[in-house]
Amino acid sequence: MLNIAVCVSGGGTNLQAIIDAIRDGRIKNAKIAGVFSNNRNAYALTRAKEAGIETKTACPKEFSSREEFHKAFLEAIDSWKPDLVVLAGFLVILPEELIRRYEGRIINIHPSLIPSFCGTGFYGLKVHEEALRRGVKVTGATVHFVDEGTDTGRIIAQKAVEVLPGDTPEILQRRVMEEAEWVLLPRAIDDIANGRL
Repeated sequence: MLNIAVCVSGGGTNLQAIIDAIRDGRIKNAKIAGVFSNNRNAYALTRAKEAGIETKTACPKEFSSREEFHKAFLEAIDSWKPDLVVLAGFLVILPEELIRRYEGRIINIHPSLIPSFCGTGFYGLKVHEEALRRGVKVTGATVHFVDEGTDTGRIIAQKAVEVLPGDTPEILQRRVMEEAEWVLLPRAIDDIANGRL
């Protein structure tokens, strides 16, 4: 049984996709041991609690230094003894110690076809705003392993999504989530849990 720790910062739609996929049997041999957030008001925490999943939070502003926050973050993740750490809309740069400790066992979902619209500063609506500004006809999502860079780890899977006339960043964001993110992330976790990756 693959033990998963999920890290979130906001609404938790990708977390919900994982919860639903485990419940529906689309992810086999895996369970979410805990959900960590750097935002005490993240709706993702409500989603986790409603699913009976333990949650922990630590907000960087509440600590005297970034090192103290990193220590609390690491302790929370380590407490669940995860086989896999999933970043599902987590807007915190990971401490190097966590990346080393869980090397090859951290994955992230990014709302573009990497290497397009990724790296420092590209998250949330900014990704879709830039895709529309550049006039691309296809965007999508990418699941990748996490390394020391920002969106630079080995790509696991990608799914393309068409950009349509009249799209706003919000409309495009929703389509990318529905057609790509909520499909790719559960599939990648199932592949890892069942030895296909």
